[in-house]
Amino acid sequence: MVLTPAKPADPSARIEQLDALRGLAVIGIAWMNVYVFALPSQAYTNPIVWGGDGALDRIVWAASFVFVEDKFRTLFAMLFGAGCLILLERARKRGDIHPWRGHIARMLVLFALGLAHSIFLASNDVLRAYAIAGLALPWLAPLSSRALYAVAIGLVALHVGAGLVALGAAVVDFYTGRTMSDAALFAERNFGSDPGALERMVERGGEGLGERIARRAGSIPAQLVVVAGSLPLNLAAMALGMGLWKDRMLAGEWRTFRLQRIAAISALLALPALLALAWWVASNGFPAALAAMAALVLSAPFDTALGLAYTALAMAFFAPGGAVTRLLAAVGRLSLTNYLMTSLIFAAIFASWGLGLFAQVSRWQAFALSFVPGIAMLLWSPAWLPRFGQGPVERLWRATSHRLG
Repeated sequence: MVLTPAKPADPSARIEQLDALRGLAVIGIAWMNVYVFALPSQAYTNPIVWGGDGALDRIVWAASFVFVEDKFRTLFAMLFGAGCLILLERARKRGDIHPWRGHIARMLVLFALGLAHSIFLASNDVLRAYAIAGLALPWLAPLSSRALYAVAIGLVALHVGAGLVALGAAVVDFYTGRTMSDAALFAERNFGSDPGALERMVERGGEGLGERIARRAGSIPAQLVVVAGSLPLNLAAMALGMGLWKDRMLAGEWRTFRLQRIAAISALLALPALLALAWWVASNGFPAALAAMAALVLSAPFDTALGLAYTALAMAFFAPGGAVTRLLAAVGRLSLTNYLMTSLIFAAIFASWGLGLFAQVSRWQAFALSFVPGIAMLLWSPAWLPRFGQGPVERLWRATSHRLG
């Protein structure tokens, strides 16, 4: 067991474990994103709504809820925050007295990429939320690691508090039997088995590309309202990632034992609570109000804690120069391209202009298909990177941001 710290990282060099962690995150995101492409939106949080009739489907839902859902999104956002901080620090070391200008340019371009992604392919695009939340990062950058951790905790608490206000009435109405209240009907339409709402979602899943573009382009203001609701949680993860960079964990300078201890503590805090939430929803028969409350609100602190556990374990066991580390690092260095490529692959499988498998598969079948983009990333990334140095979308992002900044 290695208990000595690694050598301090060269601030101008890439950290292979950090790239590998980013690669793991973008692969893990596909394991939940597949449901957005494969099933009606209500089924994302509620397995009995569509494609979840068998025992295997319920097991896949429970495993995804406990180990996958929002954990890899948290991890990806943490690394986004750390990456932005690294670029800001490098700009200052070069003598740039206004490093925020380049950062804002990067966020504007990222928002444009996310907007295009949301219109053409993925209704759950996170790039827009990252770009908007990322505008606050230059103000967080001077803070100490402890202050950044406090910001992260406060933002998670804000998310939970807002969620309790938004969805709490539906939970109360479920337990008091008020099934026709406004709150209960809202929950049933968005997270349950309301026939009309399900029919609309199935119709949307079968629309043509031109129909999708027209509908999504016309609903941009409504989309941004939804994106705004995700900002506290995304910014919390970014602040946590910035704190972990300042604390040198993400720089690869922590001892293995310390990383293992953080992972164990975080997992012990998260796993019992997530298992209890899964049992709470399942034992009550997957009512819409409870499914939404558990997935979108109550799990948030524990998703963040388990994301931290995954981060610590990866930094402990990703050996610099190791075969697995190198392979995942190649995926991570092309993470933006790979994230968008995942949507292209899922669209080719599920959209009407592809194989048209939307609403034609069960939950476990959709999960099995989520490994297709992961395999593609692992195959093409190490072949592309040595020849071109960066992904095509990363190149576009960097060049366009440079012109704007």
